[in-house]
Amino acid sequence: MMTIIIKGKVPIYRKDVKMEKLKLGQIVSAVGLKGELKVYPFTDYRERFEELESLFIEDQLVQIEKVRYGNNNVVILKIRGVDDRTAADKLRGRFLLIDRKNARELPEDTYFIADLIGLTVVDDQDTVVGTLVEVIQNKSQDLYEIRTTQGTTFLLPAVEEFVLAIDMNTRRIKIHVIEGLIS
Repeated sequence: MMTIIIKGKVPIYRKDVKMEKLKLGQIVSAVGLKGELKVYPFTDYRERFEELESLFIEDQLVQIEKVRYGNNNVVILKIRGVDDRTAADKLRGRFLLIDRKNARELPEDTYFIADLIGLTVVDDQDTVVGTLVEVIQNKSQDLYEIRTTQGTTFLLPAVEEFVLAIDMNTRRIKIHVIEGLIS
């Protein structure tokens, strides 16, 4: 259940709406003494936080008072009712979520990770390889962690050369398998 946005140039046929809330980020620490929160955003559009008046910290609806930006792509949030460092420290590690109905419209060939996790992965000949279990974000490209039908896992760069198509109607990702990719 993540809201990281994946970019790529692979075909998609339909968005599959399945989860009610999407993760927008994770609180990593307190900032200063006035209760500000350092957030690692799970989106490539961190300005999204400025567009929101409220969000959920896990299952609690909270109001956003202020948004600013720190180094290394982090977002600094001030939440109403979190007024000191002690209160902010108690929120460390918690996830920030939004209702799916409040998610921004994604451009073509862009997906929420929450929609990709669990898709069946098939090779060029439509033979089932396994299931997508995680998406790891890197600066150069994202990596798909795939659990094979034998129970092992491997990483696949989420680039056009390897990811041939994503079909949300059949809930399948078609990949190009090269020698040595799956051990």
